[in-house]
Amino acid sequence: MCPIANRGTTPEHLTQARNFFEGALGVDPGCIEALVGRAGLDEAAVAALLTDDPAPRLAMAEATINEVLSLAPQHALAHLRLGVVQVLTNRVPQGIAECERALALDRNVAHAHAWIGLAEVYIGRAVETEADVQEALRLSPGDTRSYIWLMIVGMAKFHLGAYGEAVVWLRRSIQANRNYPLAHFWLGAALARLGAVEEARRAAGAALALSPSVSIRRVRSHLPSDSPIYLAGRAQCMRG
Repeated sequence: MCPIANRGTTPEHLTQARNFFEGALGVDPGCIEALVGRAGLDEAAVAALLTDDPAPRLAMAEATINEVLSLAPQHALAHLRLGVVQVLTNRVPQGIAECERALALDRNVAHAHAWIGLAEVYIGRAVETEADVQEALRLSPGDTRSYIWLMIVGMAKFHLGAYGEAVVWLRRSIQANRNYPLAHFWLGAALARLGAVEEARRAAGAALALSPSVSIRRVRSHLPSDSPIYLAGRAQCMRG
């Protein structure tokens, strides 16, 4: 993804990154890396709850990635991006398969391990998530996206009811990059479940300062899975 987006998944940073990719596509409309990068921004906006209407963005991203794969069928990052779209649209088995395809083409695509870990949360296998993220961290310990990976483990721990462990991982995520609203929101939910209400309010305030438009209504509108186990954990998050 564009270095600007790696500064943090906020509306401002994603807009700046999109301008970068659109500029590249203005020069070369067939630039595969720019097409893949732009699709990644649409996925990031949905995953970070930065849009009220995820379906059009994900449909556009999927169409772009399918176009890329028709031109470059062995493009590892394109397979990863397709996998992410599928994970976010309740096609988790297909999404995991695409992430694994990306790793078969390039075993150093560490981000694919993290997305497999998130996919496992969506299908009720959150207990497996930490191992996948640890593999991502092993492959790329200094990765600029590690804050996302750490948040994914925090989210998994929350779904397992291990709220104390979730707080530890989410604080690690925030330490790695403070400009990720979703980590602050999950931290607030975990703290609330632990009864630390004032700390939870501060975490929620930090999240809203980064992304003022996020709301419970928006969270409810994003439904990447209909797994009963996932939905139960999601309900606990919204209560938090």
